[in-house]
Amino acid sequence: MPLQAFAPGVWIAEGAPVTAALGFRYPIRMAVLQLPDGSLLLWSPVQPEPLLVAEIAAMGPVRALIAPNRLHHLFLGDWARHFPEATISAPAGLAAKRPDLALNSELTDTPPVDWPEMAVQLVPNSIAPELVLFHKPSATLLVCDLLQNLPADWYHGWRRLIARLDRMTETQPTVPRKFRMALGNAAKAPLQRVLYWPAKRVLMAHGTPVTEGGQLFLRQAFAGL
Repeated sequence: MPLQAFAPGVWIAEGAPVTAALGFRYPIRMAVLQLPDGSLLLWSPVQPEPLLVAEIAAMGPVRALIAPNRLHHLFLGDWARHFPEATISAPAGLAAKRPDLALNSELTDTPPVDWPEMAVQLVPNSIAPELVLFHKPSATLLVCDLLQNLPADWYHGWRRLIARLDRMTETQPTVPRKFRMALGNAAKAPLQRVLYWPAKRVLMAHGTPVTEGGQLFLRQAFAGL
């Protein structure tokens, strides 16, 4: 699970699949984002395999561990033990779910002052409010669960049917039907602000990365919302 360069100041690592409700397994991906001082933000961390931890430790100090929503929290504690100086940040809701984690800050529409190269936008929804993050130097937008696409043969049996009906296994990253239903009127203005960002690239936790034409892709993916 080595790091892969994705864009200037952005690296990704694939994790082992995790199992969620009703036995649905998901492939997972994390991103490592570099700040001007060389410190690092770890977005949606995957399993801290020794090689991955060593690679990241050699790159610079880890400043923050970021859970983009209250669903992506499984490995925060493990990474905090490797990098105890890092802060742990998440949107509202995770503190109640994980009282064992020493959360340092609740993420809102305003990025922490020590994230000078980031823009953020909290997108409310009834499943899990999600922080969408934009890495300005590389024009990379990071979205966690609001966009997904898994291989068509990832699931079998009834799960395969449910995933197809939910649009989880489209050929291009798509807003699953459950999230389309969960995104109400309160999400319209936040999504418009996200679509205004000049994104060239788009990274997802469960989907095929978009390496060019990111802004057009996002407008098409979120059309009608």
